[in-house]
Amino acid sequence: MIVKHAQTKIDLRIFIGITVILILIGCLFIYSASSVYALETFGFSHYFIKKQLFGLSLGIVGFIIARFTPLNLIKKLSPLLFIGTLSLTALTLIPIISYRIHGSSRWLNIAGFSFQPSELLKIAFVLYIAYFLSKRERRTISFARTYLPFLVIIGITSIILLQQPDFGLTITLATTAITLLFIGQFHAAYLSALFATCIPLVITLILIKPYRIKRILTFLNPWNDPQGAGFQIIQSLIAIGSGSFCGIGISNSKQKFFYLPMQHTDFIFSIIAEETGFIGSLLLISLYMLFTYFGMKLAWQMKDSFCIFATLGFIILISLQTIINLAVTTGLAPTKGIGLPFVSYGNTSLVCIIFMIGLIINMAYYNMYSSY
Repeated sequence: MIVKHAQTKIDLRIFIGITVILILIGCLFIYSASSVYALETFGFSHYFIKKQLFGLSLGIVGFIIARFTPLNLIKKLSPLLFIGTLSLTALTLIPIISYRIHGSSRWLNIAGFSFQPSELLKIAFVLYIAYFLSKRERRTISFARTYLPFLVIIGITSIILLQQPDFGLTITLATTAITLLFIGQFHAAYLSALFATCIPLVITLILIKPYRIKRILTFLNPWNDPQGAGFQIIQSLIAIGSGSFCGIGISNSKQKFFYLPMQHTDFIFSIIAEETGFIGSLLLISLYMLFTYFGMKLAWQMKDSFCIFATLGFIILISLQTIINLAVTTGLAPTKGIGLPFVSYGNTSLVCIIFMIGLIINMAYYNMYSSY
């Protein structure tokens, strides 16, 4: 037991170390990618990095809260947290207190303070799914007791997110939930039926919105409209290609001079690839792979089913976001409004992801020192 605890502590230190490195990389390249745009738009180059550092300070406070909040309280509050954050996300559909960016209404503006409630929803969604799946009485082959409530949870969440619209987050959360259902070894027939239902549903959701069809056509051949729909991905590929093997040097990006849109948010990886080249890109991707590996390892060392499902859910969610972002910036997937975890600019996102890390560490220590 002592040896096992020692190994868990080592894994935790590595996991935390990787997280810190990713956040520091994010701070460095947010400044590098945004400095020109910030200087032109706001009058000083440190505008975005100062806001990100403020978000980091809030994230540290959130980390402390998540780390030391009693886990039993978190379990009990999971349903209420889910309902509360889902309600906040639904408020983005009210024009008076929300505002739109790039055609999506994902932000609330209350008393001059703006935030993205769907980032809070990610945390509560995973916690509630973990709470739901950890209930032993739910783990039956009964459709009414297990799968119908599960589908209702995913369905209501998806409907609200699609109204913003946020198709990327809808797919990410649904995939995370279904993956957890699969890990929980639920009845194979119902899982197969669930997948069979989801595939045509996703295709239908794509086909009913012309802009989604346009994104897919642009993804297939961005050069059909190089100055319009294909402009962003073309500039992203130019940035990545310009980096070659070793990169052109940190802060020396040319694409950040108003060629590549969203250079400090969704497409920050393109700037990193341009400035650090193949070597830097490979190192960054390796860090994400190690983050996933050690996160999964921590989950499987736990005994409490709620902790296992919650930790796996957070790691799967972060990993899916990473994969989607990298696929978009490298031209392997249609464009989506999903940032690169830890690295892309975004206060709410950074605070929430650090909060997730605090919860994971809390759960790891809970499982090390609790008796079963």
